[in-house]
Amino acid sequence: MAMALSCLALAAPAGAAVIISQVYGGGGNLGATFTNDYVELHNSGSTAVSLAGWSLQYASATGTSWTNSTPLSGTIAAGGYFLVRQASGGAAGAALPVTPDVPGTTNMSATAGKLALVNSATLLSGVCPLPNASVVDFVGYGPTASCSETAPAPAPSNSTAIVRASVGNSCQDSGNNSLDFAAATPLPRNSASVPQPCSGGGGGGGGGTPMAAAIYTIQGSGSTGPLAGQRVVTSGVVTKINSNGFFIQDLAGDGNPATSDGIFVFTGGTVYPAAAVGNLVEVTATAVEFATGSGPDTVARPVTELTTVTGVTQSGSGFTISPTPVALPEAVNDDLERYEGMLVTLTGSFTVNQNFFQGRYGQLTLAVGGRLETPTNRHRPGTPQAIALADENARRRILLDDGSSVQNPNPIPYLDASALPRAGYTTGALTGVIDYGLATNNSAGLGDYKIHPTIAPVFSPGNVRTAAPEPVGGNLRVASFNVLNYFTAFTNGTGTSVGCTLGGNTSTGNCRGADNAVEFGRQRTKIVEAMVALQADVLGLMEIQNNGNTAAQDLASALNARVGAGTYVTASLPADTGTDAIRVAIIYKAARLSPVGSAVSDNDPINNRPTLAQTFSLASGERFTVLVNHLKSKGTCPAPGDADAPGNLDSGDGQGCWNLLRTQQAERLRTFVAQRQLASGSNDVLLIGDFNAYGQEDPIHALSSNGYIDELGRFSPFGYSYVFDGAAGRLDHAISTASLSPKVSRVVSWHINADETAIADYNTEFKAPAMTCGLGGTNLCPPDPYSPTPYRSSDHDPVLVGLDLYKRIAGTAGRDTLVGSPGDDIITGGPGADELSGGGGANIFVYTSMRDAGDVITDYAPAKDRLDFGPLLAGLGYSGSNPFADGWVRYTVLSRGATLVEVDADGPAGPAAFRALLTLSGVSLASLVPSRDVR
Repeated sequence: MAMALSCLALAAPAGAAVIISQVYGGGGNLGATFTNDYVELHNSGSTAVSLAGWSLQYASATGTSWTNSTPLSGTIAAGGYFLVRQASGGAAGAALPVTPDVPGTTNMSATAGKLALVNSATLLSGVCPLPNASVVDFVGYGPTASCSETAPAPAPSNSTAIVRASVGNSCQDSGNNSLDFAAATPLPRNSASVPQPCSGGGGGGGGGTPMAAAIYTIQGSGSTGPLAGQRVVTSGVVTKINSNGFFIQDLAGDGNPATSDGIFVFTGGTVYPAAAVGNLVEVTATAVEFATGSGPDTVARPVTELTTVTGVTQSGSGFTISPTPVALPEAVNDDLERYEGMLVTLTGSFTVNQNFFQGRYGQLTLAVGGRLETPTNRHRPGTPQAIALADENARRRILLDDGSSVQNPNPIPYLDASALPRAGYTTGALTGVIDYGLATNNSAGLGDYKIHPTIAPVFSPGNVRTAAPEPVGGNLRVASFNVLNYFTAFTNGTGTSVGCTLGGNTSTGNCRGADNAVEFGRQRTKIVEAMVALQADVLGLMEIQNNGNTAAQDLASALNARVGAGTYVTASLPADTGTDAIRVAIIYKAARLSPVGSAVSDNDPINNRPTLAQTFSLASGERFTVLVNHLKSKGTCPAPGDADAPGNLDSGDGQGCWNLLRTQQAERLRTFVAQRQLASGSNDVLLIGDFNAYGQEDPIHALSSNGYIDELGRFSPFGYSYVFDGAAGRLDHAISTASLSPKVSRVVSWHINADETAIADYNTEFKAPAMTCGLGGTNLCPPDPYSPTPYRSSDHDPVLVGLDLYKRIAGTAGRDTLVGSPGDDIITGGPGADELSGGGGANIFVYTSMRDAGDVITDYAPAKDRLDFGPLLAGLGYSGSNPFADGWVRYTVLSRGATLVEVDADGPAGPAAFRALLTLSGVSLASLVPSRDVR
């Protein structure tokens, strides 16, 4: 063996014009790529070569017989290829993608053997028939090959060939099979394939010469590929074409679950005609590790891809890659890395969680298993539970990306005619190619795995729009609404003033919100429509321009134009509204509430957007105080060396930047609340607004752990008002003092904004016909989905609070005459025949037992007043929801236009008869609606 190898160096001189460029011996075997074996020849010279009289001879790895000889004929052009088809080992695999130039009958080994290209038909002999002047080229492959040029080429397999390395053209011929060949995807070429001449006419390695490598070799089994920075030549089937490149996948793969069989070829928009889906192509390029962003996520997870492409040649067409089934959630975060670049089917059902970038980047954030919740919305930051939820979110999440680097794509992907889907919509299994990239428009932000779909997903409605918030009960409604930079001075320098003030400086650069009057009109319409539907008695507003009461009054006037002149008024302007360009404000219904004193802001220096407080009195005499808040945001972090950096840098526990400052602002609120309680004479205080802190974060905990009640969390543990990085949580809160909490009937978030796609907002940028999009502004922007509706009126959902602020009036055990206040009352006459008068307002008359029978209500107002039989019927054993239909309560017409209300104490199944409970004086039976008037 040693003697043979030492002689072999003289056998076929390096740089011979016609060389063996590919060998595939697994044809037809189990797991084979193709049905037939083949040998590919390449003319690396600059002139055509006649193959007449030549032969291709084969011997087993250690054999001495060369009787497996295929006669050759024809001419191989300069730079051209010549395909010799050989025998088949079975029925597995596909037909060769190109027509062979010569058929043969040799059944070659898939893993080890010897091949000689001979310029005659004379058979060779011996275990290593070299040196021999008739041998033009010789290849020994597999570790057991007894003869080769210097050392054997690596072993191929049923799914791989050995391919000669080159600068894309199979030219390298150093005289060492182990250096000249590498295992790679079979990619046969024939005489009809595009000729690829070799520079210098003969091969040779040296600096910049690509090595042949299969895709899975380039990808490797780790988070980064082992060939980064090297020139490579590889091959695969095109599975997906993106705007800046295409994906290819090895036709067979290596069967190793730790290595990806696919890869992205970055072309920068250059079009290669050979790169069509289903084509088998050979690509010459540089393998790189590309970080898609500058943040820790993307830097730690670079994408292995091919770039600086110098050649893409087609070797066949009509191939299909079967998608690999993959189940989410991942068992371990980053399991999807092993499928990077591969065609997969993600099984299961997926829910839309974020659509903010749908119009700008063609991207949706999806998750298996429903909605994602911000970990610190449910768990205290840094706890094992919060860490576990963050990990679970990452394993459940996937980005659905349109595969285009074009911003503002037209048409917008994944839309229906209503500019949906909303967050909460669902779709089934996803088929496409796995990638990794930014999940946000911030280069330092979150990165995540993506799927570029090859089959368009179809979404089913879920979490559909509602025309109004869910009922909150009570007799008073308070809303918190971040109106997203409602500025009456516009960024184009027009409006109610020229420029906006921030920190004492006035300029148009400080203006936010609408760019011009057209956008402002659209913005105002959406916000007003939302306010109309909220039907709030008090509206606490955030992100109102800090220009006195101008912006707040403008919004109140627009609202009154819809609901009636004078319905809403603005709270008085306090002396200090802070140094920010935005402030908080209060609008309220003048007919329902009277301000007690002027509005007061907290001018403590901890606040640059001071809290605004206003005490209100109802007609009944009940009073309460509303505090509107907008705490420091999580963004625009301090520099590490800044004086306020300690405690305010992002610690990585999920609370973001400025957490210490927000916590100090929340702690200051406790002092300010105490001051307002003392000044107002009422302990009932409701804190609303954008706290820029999720439900379990330190600022909220500073209140909830000190006697305050997180009312939104009480009524809805997964209450959310905002979506960020695909997860939902409540930044907008309703927090009450302990005395007010029993009077809070319900709190809801109305999901008109956080779940809506941002392209439906008031802005005209990147929408037709206002602008053109694309490179150079030559493409049409997508159609404008704006509508004059509440949906996407802001980026935060409004929060609505129901309050039971009734005056309680109770009788004695005897006969009483009870008269209500001018406002809303709850009147309980108690035992004995009482005469009850509600007075003004909307009143509730409560009955607790049949001992309360005999009452007369003298001024009952149907559709306004109500009868509460809940305690009475519960005591009788009734647990249904419709006592009239169930036969427990009935109305009976009396003379003189009165109506008698009767109760059957044991229901229709018992022996007892109906007994009179009360009389509604002057009320006709026709005016009563049981489902409306009785609770």
